[in-house]
This record gives sequence, C-alpha cells and structure tokens, in this order.
Amino acid sequence: MTKVIFLDAAGTLFDVRGSVGEVYGKFSRSWGITVSNEELNTAFFQSFANSTPMAFPGIESAKIPQLEFEWWQAVCANAFQIAGVFNQFSDFPHFFAELYAHFATAEPWFVYPDVLPALNRWQQQGIELAVVSNFDSRLYAVLKALNLAEYFTSVTISTEVGAAKPDSKIFTTALQKHHCIAANVVHIGDSFKADYCGAINAGLKSIWLNRKQEALELVKQRLTETKVEEFSRLDLIDY
Repeated sequence: MTKVIFLDAAGTLFDVRGSVGEVYGKFSRSWGITVSNEELNTAFFQSFANSTPMAFPGIESAKIPQLEFEWWQAVCANAFQIAGVFNQFSDFPHFFAELYAHFATAEPWFVYPDVLPALNRWQQQGIELAVVSNFDSRLYAVLKALNLAEYFTSVTISTEVGAAKPDSKIFTTALQKHHCIAANVVHIGDSFKADYCGAINAGLKSIWLNRKQEALELVKQRLTETKVEEFSRLDLIDY
C-alpha cells in the first residue's frame, strides 16, 4: 500500500523572510510612507486574525483569483489602518497590486533547512506527497519558484475547495485525489488547531510540526485525549 503524506505550506515548508512587517515596511517606504516594521507586523496579524476564512464556497473557479486578491487587499488595508498610516497612501490599490504580486515570487520567502532532506527521503521511499493549505492560488507559483513543486503529486487549497482548515472538507477533497482512505494518510502542519486538530477530526493521522516550541498543554488536553505527536523539524519525522 502506497503511503501518503499531506503537508501544510506556509509555516511548514516555507515562511516569510524576516517578517511580514518587514516586507510591508519596505514597500511602504518606497511610497514615501514611514512606519515601523514591528508596528506593521503586529497590525497585520491582528487584521489577519480578525478576518473570515479564505474560502469561497459555491463560486465558479474563474472568479476565485479576483476574490483572493480582494480578500488580501482588505486584510492589508485594515493592517495599515490599524497602524494609522492608511490615509497617507496616494493610490493604495496600486500599492497593494505591487505587494500582492511580490508575494507570488520567491523573493519574500525562504525554505526551512529541514524541508528538502525530508522531502527527498520520503520521495526515495516511494511515499506520495501532497500539499493541503489555506494559501491562495499564488501557491502554485510560489512552490515552483522555490523549487518545491516537483515533489508534490497534488496541491489542495482552501479557496478552490470552498472550505479552509480545520474544516474536514479540504482534507476529504485531498484524499479523493489520492484515492485513499483517511486512516492511511498522515497530515503534517504547524498550526495545532488548523492542521493537527483538523486532520484528526477528518480521520487522518496527524503530526504537529511545532517549530516555535509552543506550550499548549492545557489546550491539547481539552481538545484530545490521546498524546499529541509533535516534532520541531520535518527531517526528524520517520513515517
């Protein structure tokens, strides 16, 4: 029986160089707007946390890229409003279009050093690899730009499925692409709620990639009665 591993994308395979605030700050300064990177970073995560899940159920695929763009534009605009500098932009839509395109390239991202050793080992073992992510459709370009695309048999994203992790629908959609049952698949991701608990609730085996060594003992005890399997690096996982 072919083994299958599902992997989250951002925070698991790759992440932003420095911080989101640093990237936002760099672009802001090119527009003559001065605001601290730290303030922007805090504002971004506050805005992101207050946003609805990035999923568009019942929407035809041709309209999804525009809805993704609008979703991120709202998150970004709110971040700059929280930081108190939104009104300083002479043309925020133009600014955001440049920023949005930038995040579809390799430049703002880095691949974690443990990723390629793990992917190569699993691929050599004949394990099918797939991405299951709440990222938007720019993920295809990012994976290709970071030389990761060739490792994955399938990519499943929330905006195309119409459901975001921890919703079980995104996991069952990915399972259908590999013609396998949930019990034969392990999902690995950095979010305890979205990745670990979402996969468990969908019937998959699950591993929490706790890169930041977060202490969530009380949360884990409330959400699961079994011992949580967690690792801090992908290359430590033997499946």
